[in-house]
Amino acid sequence: MNRLANEKSPYLLQHKDNPVNWYPWGDEALKKAKDENKPIFLSIGYSTCRWCHNMNRESFQDEEVAEILNEYYIPIKVDREERPDLDKVYITFAEALTGSAGWPLNLILTPEKKPFFAGTYFPKKTRNRMIGLVDLLSQIKEFWQDDSDRIIGESNRILAEVDRIYNSYNKGELDKDILIKTKNELKDTFDKNNGGFSYRPKFPLPQYILFLLEYGEKTNDDSAMEMAKFTLDNMYKGGIFDHIGFGFYRYSVDEKWLVPHFEKMLYDNALLGIAYTMAYEKTRNPLYKEITEKIFEFVIRDLASEEGGFYSALDAETEGEEGKFYIFTKEEIVDLLGDEYGEFYCNYYDITEDGNFEGKNIPNLIDKDLNNINDIDKTKLESIRDIVFQYRDKRIKPHRDEKILTSWNGLFIAALAYGGKVFGNETYINNAKRAADFIIMNCIDKDGNLLSTHIDGESYNYGFLEDYAFFIFGLLKLYEVTEDEVYLGIIKKLNEDMLELFWDSEYGGLYYYSNISEELILKPKDIYDGAIPSGNSIALLNLFKLYEITKDENIHEKYKCMLKTFGEDINKNPITHIYSILALMSLYYY
Repeated sequence: MNRLANEKSPYLLQHKDNPVNWYPWGDEALKKAKDENKPIFLSIGYSTCRWCHNMNRESFQDEEVAEILNEYYIPIKVDREERPDLDKVYITFAEALTGSAGWPLNLILTPEKKPFFAGTYFPKKTRNRMIGLVDLLSQIKEFWQDDSDRIIGESNRILAEVDRIYNSYNKGELDKDILIKTKNELKDTFDKNNGGFSYRPKFPLPQYILFLLEYGEKTNDDSAMEMAKFTLDNMYKGGIFDHIGFGFYRYSVDEKWLVPHFEKMLYDNALLGIAYTMAYEKTRNPLYKEITEKIFEFVIRDLASEEGGFYSALDAETEGEEGKFYIFTKEEIVDLLGDEYGEFYCNYYDITEDGNFEGKNIPNLIDKDLNNINDIDKTKLESIRDIVFQYRDKRIKPHRDEKILTSWNGLFIAALAYGGKVFGNETYINNAKRAADFIIMNCIDKDGNLLSTHIDGESYNYGFLEDYAFFIFGLLKLYEVTEDEVYLGIIKKLNEDMLELFWDSEYGGLYYYSNISEELILKPKDIYDGAIPSGNSIALLNLFKLYEITKDENIHEKYKCMLKTFGEDINKNPITHIYSILALMSLYYY
């Protein structure tokens, strides 16, 4: 076993038996790189990542690859969910250098931690114009030995340019027509055939739904409401929703929402839970309540820890095959249920002899009218689903990443509290309280610092901006329901700490990591909303809500300052800043 055997991260432990002499990120590895003047091979991923598994099997378990890495590099493994600050910094470089990035994220750094090469997945051997890891490492080893000074100079230039581009923000007042502009941009990208706002791959992006629902209601814009409802309906009907065990997968690889990437993440299901709850609140369509309840059933059943917090994710693959746990042949279903019920179930969920995914079937409702099913059939389908679920549950289950992340728990606390309020469901509220109390009791250190990660009874790593912002967001939703002054006191203290630890006193806005965290080669200030909201945008929502509660003018001033700090960036590209736009809607309509 290598040095990763002593780590807590499930992702790092997946690599502890590699012949590669991996180091965790830390002083030992960084000092060794400097002392031996060797480049660092930095590999970033997470434990439920399909392509991370592929690269591990193909390359990092291979003796030839290990020999090159151990001899000529200092190899370091990082769990992106455990160290999102490192991931944020280095994926920014990868995007700048290559135009895109993902995981596994592989970079080569100078001993001073500055990157000069970046990429994602590499096969072991060169194929189809894709350079193999062995060839790549051999070439860069030669370059480093022959001309390391030039490489260092180039990496310094790259660092300066990335810092200039990615850490410059355009201040300004927000355009008066920013809301209609946002709606029109969403309309321009809307997929009228399938819902969603891209062709493929398709990510749920619940912030788009939240905006359209809010905007549609407040401006009586039926077209905005219809875009939101059409997308919500089609996502649920597709294979991106698990119609047997419930919950949403991470994204769909096709335009119809049929074929998912089979990971299930806590944050996706939290944000989609909020979106479907809001859809029910505004439309009173019982389908949206049903979908939300199914999301919550999945998370509480499969991701809840005994202590009350929620685990991070379920893997996409079992036994080396993506989706193996989740897919079926028609013969399998008919053998299980018998001819009559088997055919009935297969007809309803598009399960055929030929299959819709690599010869097997992803259950889906894509061609069904959700409003045209009688109660008898619905009851029969639900009882059959129980049988199929129990059958599936006997299979080898996907790996579960049992990190409890403060940030993602904050999002799900918000979803449960909101759902509990809208549906009048005390069980959801109690689950939200248990999770919140778990974080309060276990993830705040003796000095009052919020910590980001909890595994096996131990919490560690100073909280990042998203930990503070997302957890405050969850507590605010919980306070709205419970009116418990203890939660309000904790909210105020965490908000004060967040502003003290992360605030940029020169330009405004909040840095990604705090002034007590490890200092990295960049100090990013993130405002862009992707699959996960940015810390700044959720902090904006929190500040407005907290000002409503407390009428504290200092909080209101920070809110206005943040909007102005990022104002022109939001004006230029509103749909990439939609959680910030939602904070602005609070200002316009309340």
